[in-house]
Amino acid sequence: MEPDLVVSLGQKALEMTILLAAPVLTATFLVGLVVSVFQAATQIQEMTLAYIPKIVAAMVTVFLLGGWMMGRIVDFTREIFVNIPLWIR
Repeated sequence: MEPDLVVSLGQKALEMTILLAAPVLTATFLVGLVVSVFQAATQIQEMTLAYIPKIVAAMVTVFLLGGWMMGRIVDFTREIFVNIPLWIR
């Protein structure tokens, strides 16, 4: 394998990781922001209050987008397995 190929595969893997993690991270960020504004408005300073809504938001996001995520990672893995004979010479 050539070094350029390894770097390209690593770059594609990182892009796939970012693409798959972005929806869950965005959902938990937005829920955390809403909970923080709520805590500031009501002056509730409980640190553990934000954990449950964030976990629920992450679970709902994975439930809703899990099929899409699985499809993307399966396509990526299939592409790698199909191209292995071309890369090894």
